[in-house]
Amino acid sequence: MRATLESVKWADEILVVDSYSTDETLEVCQQYEARILQHEYVNSARQKNWAVTQCEHEWVLQIDSDETLGPGLQEEIKNAIASASPDVHLFRIPRKNHMLGRWLRYGGNFPDYQTRLFRRNQGRWNEREVHAHLVVTGKVQTLQHCILHNNMPYISKELRNLDRYTRYEADELRKQSRGFRWHHLVIRPWAVFLHRYFWLQGFRDGWRGFIYAVHMAMYVFTSRAKLWEMEELALERSPQ
Repeated sequence: MRATLESVKWADEILVVDSYSTDETLEVCQQYEARILQHEYVNSARQKNWAVTQCEHEWVLQIDSDETLGPGLQEEIKNAIASASPDVHLFRIPRKNHMLGRWLRYGGNFPDYQTRLFRRNQGRWNEREVHAHLVVTGKVQTLQHCILHNNMPYISKELRNLDRYTRYEADELRKQSRGFRWHHLVIRPWAVFLHRYFWLQGFRDGWRGFIYAVHMAMYVFTSRAKLWEMEELALERSPQ
């Protein structure tokens, strides 16, 4: 969190939306004179869409607490905003994903474009339970410098995230009325692994590439297993 705030302290305003955290998050945010709002978390899309309505400036940069701006991105953002024509509503930004302290170059991990810099009144996230996308009606342009994403500092952290995000994914599949199919559980995880590791050359990232490809296969397997669980136990949502 501190590194994230440090990388955006140049902004006209730092708005932090907190879902009633009990650690030192708020204390750290106060040190950066951030405007802190608390709002109950339902899912990422609703939280972000609510946060956008609280912003006061025309352009919004959305950044997660495990991300920082890479070298050169600050100046590129400033220049992009200053020179943007009125019909440009969004800038997408490449992202470097790090696993166990090292950047993953292959396996579909780069450039991993993120839709993060947008006009406040022109962008909203679509209503997905997980992995929602920012939607705009105007032009989209691309920046060159990167966001740095420390998404897997430890395997134990990622396993906790796997449980949470696959629960959201199962809920999204149920919301879309996509029922359980046996081949999604038995065949699709293998297809995901092979695609990431061989076709997208994840093997070039060494053991990290192998572990990442297995992780993505586990994501598919676990989310579909949780969808089966909901159907088998007649549950409305995947249990925590």
